Parts: sequence; C-alpha cells; structure tokens
Amino acid sequence: MSDVKTRRGRTRLLAILAVAAVAMLCIRWLRKEDASQGDAAVAEHEPAAAMDLVQRGEYLARIGNCISCHTRHGGEAFAGGMSFGAPYASLGTLYSTNITPDRTTGIGGWKEQQFVRAMHEGRAPDHGRLFPAFPYNYFSRVTDDDAKAIFAYLRTVKPVRYTPPANSAAFTLRSGMALWNASFFKEGRFNPDTTQSAEWNRGAYLVNGLGHCGACHTPRNVFLAEKADAALSGSTYPESAASGKRQNWAAVNLTSASSGLGAWTVDDIKKYLKTGHSRRAGIFGPMNEVIANSLQYLTDDDAKAMAVYLKSLPPLNESPDNAIDSGHVQAGAPVYAEHCEKCHMSSGRGAFLKAPPVAGSAVAQARDPATLITVILHGAKVGAGGPAPFGAWEDMPSFADKLTDDQTAAVSNYVRGTWGNRGGMVTAQEVKNQR
Repeated sequence: MSDVKTRRGRTRLLAILAVAAVAMLCIRWLRKEDASQGDAAVAEHEPAAAMDLVQRGEYLARIGNCISCHTRHGGEAFAGGMSFGAPYASLGTLYSTNITPDRTTGIGGWKEQQFVRAMHEGRAPDHGRLFPAFPYNYFSRVTDDDAKAIFAYLRTVKPVRYTPPANSAAFTLRSGMALWNASFFKEGRFNPDTTQSAEWNRGAYLVNGLGHCGACHTPRNVFLAEKADAALSGSTYPESAASGKRQNWAAVNLTSASSGLGAWTVDDIKKYLKTGHSRRAGIFGPMNEVIANSLQYLTDDDAKAMAVYLKSLPPLNESPDNAIDSGHVQAGAPVYAEHCEKCHMSSGRGAFLKAPPVAGSAVAQARDPATLITVILHGAKVGAGGPAPFGAWEDMPSFADKLTDDQTAAVSNYVRGTWGNRGGMVTAQEVKNQR
C-alpha cells in the first residue's frame, strides 16, 4: 500500500514538474516574443531618435564654431592642424587637434564620457590637461545632453587620418595648467538667473557657453586669463596672415557702451548675427568665418535670445569723450575724401552693397584701433563666405603702398572723431607697428 502511495506521489510530482516546465517554456517564449517585438520597436524608433540627436549635435557644433578652429586652411573638415599664434610670440604656435572619428589620429577611440570631460574640465582621455585655446572654460557651462549630442554628431563626420604638427615647446608643459586652472578656471554648468526671462537665459547660455564670444571679446591679463570684470568689453588678439605676418585685430565692445552696441537695437544685433550685416555694421576679417561657419545657422529664436542678452549688458570700457582734438581730426579729411568717400560716403554710412558704415561703427570707436589700422593697411575680405547679399560686397583694398604712416594715422583720427564717433587718438607709431 505504501508502495502504491509512493508511486502515486512520484507521478503527481512528475506531473507538477512537467506542467511547471511547460509553463516555463511558455513564459520564455512569451518573453522572447515580447523582446523581439521590443527590439523591433527599438529598431523602428532608435534610428529616428539617433538622427534627431545627431542633427541637434550638428546644430550645436555649428554654434560652437568647431569647424573653424579644427580645420586647417586647405585641409579636410575637423581634421585639425589650424595654427594659433600666442599673444606672446616667444611661446610659439599651438595647433588644433583632429576631432574626426579616425581611431588612430582623431577621437574615434574616445568614449562619450571622455568627450564630455574634455568639454567640461579640459582633460584629455589620458588625463592630460588641455590648453584653453580649446575654450573649455566656456564649454564647461554646456549641459551634459548638449555635449553628448555634439559627440554623437562628430562620430558621423568623415574620419580623416591626419596628425597635426607638433606644438611649440612651450605648449608641451601641460602640468603647468593645473596652477592656471586653480587660479582662473571654475568648472560648472550654466546656472539660469531666475530673475530673468527664459529668452534672456537662453541667450546667456549661448553667448557664455558654446558661442564662447568672450574668448575674443574679453580682455586678458598677463597670464592670458580673461578679466571677469571686463567681460565682453572688447579685446585685441593677433592673427597670422596669409603672408606669414602677424596682424592685430580688435574685437569690438559688445556691451551697451556708446562705443559698443549702445545704439544698436535688439533687431540690429539679431540681423547682424544671422546675416553679417545691419544698418550698424558689416562683416569682414575674422568675423567672416564666425558668421559663415557658425552664426548664420542660428534659429531666429536663438539669434534673438543672444541679441536680448547682449543688449542687456551694462556699458563697460567707454571710449573717452573728445579724445581727439579738432585739428587732428580735420587733418585726415582730405585723405578720407580722396581714398574713402567713394565707398563709405561723406555721411560715413557706406554705400549699399559696397562698404559697411563707419559712422557709429564699434570698430571705428574701439579703444584699441588695431582693426581699423589693419584694414586700412592690409585690406579685408568683406562678407566672404557669409549669407547674401554680403558675398557681393566689394573687398576693402590695401592702402599700405598708397598712404604713409602719418596719412594712415590722420585718416584713422578723422574716422574716429567724425559723425559723433568717440575713438581715441591714433599715432603714426601705432600704424608703423602694424605694417
């Protein structure tokens, strides 16, 4: 009897185990089916999501103007090799890196978090410190999501096997950046100002983050760190010309100073950012590539947000009133009438599709007359590469062989002291230094 019960118990147990096994197989099959459907859903939606991420990354990379600094003249996009001459000539030259997805010479072997860390902390994957020619002090304010989107986009560009030239010896001492960072760099994301509008905050995020406008428009101290108390009030930087000579450019005052954007409206600023021209100014020189490669791609909303933020900046570094006496101003009148009036007109407003205005010009009134002197001596490509109609504007010719240093200084003083302009005195020696 006990054997019968034992056999029945075993049979019942085996039946239960069989049912359980079948149930497990069913559950696994259902899970597999669900998983396959889930994979199908991912396959259906993930490419679109990835494409959206890449497109957003492309837009953000354009705002950051990555291509201008990471593409050498005549080279392939993002492959690096662009040279940057240091303000102190003794420091030599620094070259931009290859940021294409080539695994040997570019960033193809980088992980997403390594790229984000480079953006936010100025650290390479090997933990080496980057130089702030790569403006991580601005990119540190960029959100993680935006940094990741840029990385996603860069992974889709054409990989290029190219190694940029070696930096000058002064730029091999990366350990010194630890002290520089400790003194002048604070890592951290953009913190919105709750007392301002969402539009203002978006503009501040773009100007002080990806746009890194202050990298050119903020003066620096002896350690090449930007002066926080003079942010966006104008600065001077050198650029290597095609001839190999150094040219000085003065980035204009972007605050609401009368010698900066004081007379500009929000619409003037927005239009300039998007098209490179407004009734106040036209693009030439280094701003050509900023507009052509970056700012012309701004959405209308982002361009307006940047304009709203810039227009809100209090005036800084005003040019002195009556800095040039009438005698020195009038000494340049004949030179202007002979060589400049045809294009810039007697009113200083500039002929349509011929030349930008000099009356009220932030360039003409900049505390440092470097840009004005440079364009008179060496000329400039006006609107090159920018959106229409600026591709049709006439280039500024060189007057280096037509005007003496004294004449160049005289016409500079005329432009800086006429039509209500309030620039400081230009000397013949300053002109000589820029030949």
